[in-house]
Amino acid sequence: MSHNCWNEWKSYFENSGYKCITPAWPNKESLPEELRNAHPSGAIASTRLYSLIDFFASIINALPEKPILIGHSLGGLIVQLLLQREIAYAGIAMHTFPPHGICNKLSFLRAVWKAAGFFTSSRKSYLISFKRWKYKIANELTCEKQIELYYAYAIPESKMVIRDSITSLATINFNREHAPLLFTSGNHDLITPASLNYNNYKKYSRSNSITGYKEFRNHNHLVFGHPAWREEAEFISKWLKDIQ
Repeated sequence: MSHNCWNEWKSYFENSGYKCITPAWPNKESLPEELRNAHPSGAIASTRLYSLIDFFASIINALPEKPILIGHSLGGLIVQLLLQREIAYAGIAMHTFPPHGICNKLSFLRAVWKAAGFFTSSRKSYLISFKRWKYKIANELTCEKQIELYYAYAIPESKMVIRDSITSLATINFNREHAPLLFTSGNHDLITPASLNYNNYKKYSRSNSITGYKEFRNHNHLVFGHPAWREEAEFISKWLKDIQ
């Protein structure tokens, strides 16, 4: 999804007194329609997980203080990996991809199989079809809303970044101390089910660090552009106040 999906979240947290930045991933700065029209994109296809981690780490290291990181889906995995570098004050992983080695891996692999594009060229980007978006990402919404959000947010993705996320490149040391970390999930999420998020959260329970978990009823994988997002944002805001 395009980084413009964070617009409502950015306004919400800025109104709560936070300074927020929502940087686009490399080669994804253009409008969603322009990126879709340019698909397949060799530039987007070349992005790897390790380069994304370094990209966001360079942005974080240029800030005057350690930030709070919020990531959704694959971005939630990136939050976990960045927290290992001890460069963040806290992290929120929403409906997150699991790190390497988390159980339920087979069901997750089936969910991301098309995006990973196994047995297809890694030099071409992947673009989710509206049919798959409708049934896997924006399920439970009206058809009109599904169409609206698809054209607002859907953009091409790197197959290699998805493939990297299920390898040892996405390894977390769960026994290591870490900054406060919150997991959120939705019981209608068909990409990263609540059980998968909960298993991810439980892996951190051996640590003395602050780790939280919240499952939201009737929430799908998409936490942008419809009323459900505010419920998660309000919970996250309260959690952050509680840990300070």
